[in-house]
This record gives sequence, C-alpha cells and structure tokens, in this order.
Amino acid sequence: MSSRPKVEALGYKSGPISETKGPYATTNAAGSAYAPGSLLTVEHLSVADVAEILASATRLERMAAAERARVLVDRTVALLFYESSTRTRTSFELAAKSLGVTTTLVSDKSSSIEKGESLKDTGLTLRALGAEAIILRHPASGAPFLLARVTGLPVLNAGDGMHQHPSQALLDLRTMLLRLGLGADATIDAKTLAGVNVVIAGDIRHSRVARSNAMLLPRLGARVVLCGPPELLPEEALGLNAYLDANASGSPAIEIERDFDVALRSATVVMMLRIQKERLEGTALDLAEYVERYQLHGARLVALAPRALVMHPGPIIRGLEITGEVADGPQSAIEEQVAQGLAVRRAVLVRALGERA
Repeated sequence: MSSRPKVEALGYKSGPISETKGPYATTNAAGSAYAPGSLLTVEHLSVADVAEILASATRLERMAAAERARVLVDRTVALLFYESSTRTRTSFELAAKSLGVTTTLVSDKSSSIEKGESLKDTGLTLRALGAEAIILRHPASGAPFLLARVTGLPVLNAGDGMHQHPSQALLDLRTMLLRLGLGADATIDAKTLAGVNVVIAGDIRHSRVARSNAMLLPRLGARVVLCGPPELLPEEALGLNAYLDANASGSPAIEIERDFDVALRSATVVMMLRIQKERLEGTALDLAEYVERYQLHGARLVALAPRALVMHPGPIIRGLEITGEVADGPQSAIEEQVAQGLAVRRAVLVRALGERA
C-alpha cells in the first residue's frame, strides 16, 4: 500500500477546506484542516475527488475477494449511529468487513449515549479505544463537523439531520453512470452528465439526500429539477444555486417545477423521496391530493417518461410516493442503488484510512 493520498478538498465553491465558510466551520480547534479522508459534505469534494472515489470503487470491485480483504486488514473503524438505519449502516459495515476492517457498532440504544453522554465524549472514548475513523449518523445537522474537530479522526458522514448524506449522492451518481450506459470507467468531469435531466420529487424540505444530490450532480453537467408542493419544497431551495455555476445554456443549475407531469416529460432520471406522514402535521398539505398530484405510478411513468431511470434512496413507502409496480419494474434502479452503496463505501473507507486501492 502506498502512503495516504493527497486530498484536494474544496469549500462550498472554491478555496481550501481549511477556510471557514458556510454554516459549519471547516477547521478544527487548533486551526488545522479536518483529517484527510473525512467525508463531511459533498461541498468539500472537488470533481477530481469524486473521480478518484469512483475509480477506487471500480478498482476495489474488480479485485478478487481475498485480495480485497487484505486492503485494510487490522484497521479499526467505529460505526456511531444515533438514528435507525438499515441500508446505510449495513452497507458501511459490510464494506468495511470486505476490506478486512475490524468494526464496532455503537448505537444510542445500547451505549452510554442513552445515559446522556455527549457526542464529544463518545467520540473521544472511541478514539481512546483504538478507532482510526468514525462513521456517524446523527439527527443534528453539523454533528459530523463537531466530531471531526474534537477527535481529529477521519469522519464519514452517514447522514446528519436535514443537511447532507454525501455517500448516498456518490452511490446515486455511480448508479446513474452504469444505468445510463456511461460505464464504471466513465471520465468524470464537468460534462459527464451533460444533457441529463434529474427530477427529484417529494419531501425536499427535509431531505439530506436531495440536498446532497442537488449540490453534486450539476457540477458534472446535470440539470436538476426539484418538484413538490410548497409545503415540502420552499422557494428558498433555489438558494443552492449560489454555490453552483450556471449550466451550459446559462440557466440556473437547479430549478423548481411544481407540476410533476411537466417535470417528468423531460426527465432522464426521476428520484422519488419518501413522504413521512409525521412531517405533514401542522401543514396544510392534503395527503390524498399529494398522492394524486405527485405519486409515481405505472400509467404516469408510461405516458410521460417511458425511458426514464427510476431511483429512490429508501426506505420506500409503497402506495404513497411510488407504487410497487414502478419500484419493482424494469426502469427501477432502486436495488442497484443499494448494491452500489457497497462499492462506493469501500472506496470512501479506503480514502479515510489513507490507503490506495
């Protein structure tokens, strides 16, 4: 194995990661950058970083299992989950084990967290016990930044509040590349997704997946159309354009379209988001009306987007935002997204621990 690769992570639009920008400081208490290999937000990834992560995923995927199991043998990673998770937690854990990593899982229901221990103290405890990196899911936006600062360890953000889910955006990108015929060896640059229209529909207000994809895909040339009612998609979402360059036509990289049928007519990819009924309390949104206007069902897909790729980060609520026939149909890449999570998370673990595949 070679030495730790250079990490050329960028801030929101330009400048080194050691600058303080946006809502979260990007330096630790000592004024130095976060540990190389940290994956806190897609905003810290340059296009070159994205290219290297995806290339690493492909190299690791093509290795024999026995060779892959020696890549990170005897390394130790902690999974620290303050929220329930099936896909992300299992994906990270299986990815780590396939590389030879020793893992330990800490959840808020089976640790001192339940007794009120702070995130800082839990992180410091894990570091003292030998963890070399921490994978964190937390309900508070910005929690991975705090953990990275106080521990000095590489931290991989597995979802923080309504803020970011960077590995999900990377696995979604790899799924698109494969299903759209660009391939695992596609050149990753500002034109990779030129001409690709990605419609993200549903509860965008509360979605860290939507935010991460909207911040990543346009930088590779995609046009992102956000779709949903005002209660779930405020106009303020267009503020994300401030961190992105306009597309080739000079139009904003991210747009809002309230009419789902109109959005579907130009969709290359349609990504549906879960509707959580508890989040609708206190809003004027009528669930039956939402289903009528925004549900992706077979007739709507056939009539308006017969060749569009269908995606969903899960978990799916069948019969609400999407029907079973569409989720299980030939245009669906939902299961493939889960599979690509394993490939991408292997790559970000290798990056976090300073190795090259």
